[in-house]
Amino acid sequence: MEWLNSQEKSSVIYVSFGSISVLSKPQMEELARALIQTHRPFLWVIREKDPKEKGKQDQETEHVEEEEEELSCIEELKQQGLIVPWCSQVEVLSHPSVGCFVTHCGWNSTLESLTSGVPMVAFPQWTDQTTNAKLIQDVWKTGVRVNPCQEDGLVTSKELKRCLEVIMESEEMRENAQRWRDLAIQASKEGGSSDKNLKAFINHVVSDESE
Repeated sequence: MEWLNSQEKSSVIYVSFGSISVLSKPQMEELARALIQTHRPFLWVIREKDPKEKGKQDQETEHVEEEEEELSCIEELKQQGLIVPWCSQVEVLSHPSVGCFVTHCGWNSTLESLTSGVPMVAFPQWTDQTTNAKLIQDVWKTGVRVNPCQEDGLVTSKELKRCLEVIMESEEMRENAQRWRDLAIQASKEGGSSDKNLKAFINHVVSDESE
């Protein structure tokens, strides 16, 4: 939060792929290069390895693997942004300095970004994430979806940089994101559609239990 407080409004690129999705090393390198090329501050969540998995390795093997996993441009990244193993995503997305969210389009992340009014770079991996990415780009118009290479499915740094620049420079995308944020607030207020539906659901459950 201290680091975010030191950044300008809507200037930070937030990158997180949730608690399950894991990018390949080549894809991580492409993303890292894209972030550097934007010359913008970023907050990137890179999860640490599961301690149980680490415990299965001897020290020598672990040292070699850590060297192989470290990004080649890590020093440049550290000078430009902040890399953390975890963060409170709702707090981050609600911060005024965040201007873009690079997401795997999990439903939780999608809703959190939508209700925070933050435009997205949609980077889906599997299952419902591709559907969510389509909603983000074509229905809500609050983001753009990356286009992978046809040959190996890798999303290049050039393509990622294009998407990042579109989001960070588009006033229309930002206005759409804010509009959906306002709609979400209205829906969740007392008497709003979400409030009514939740109460109707609770009443239905209580009614079934009483019977």
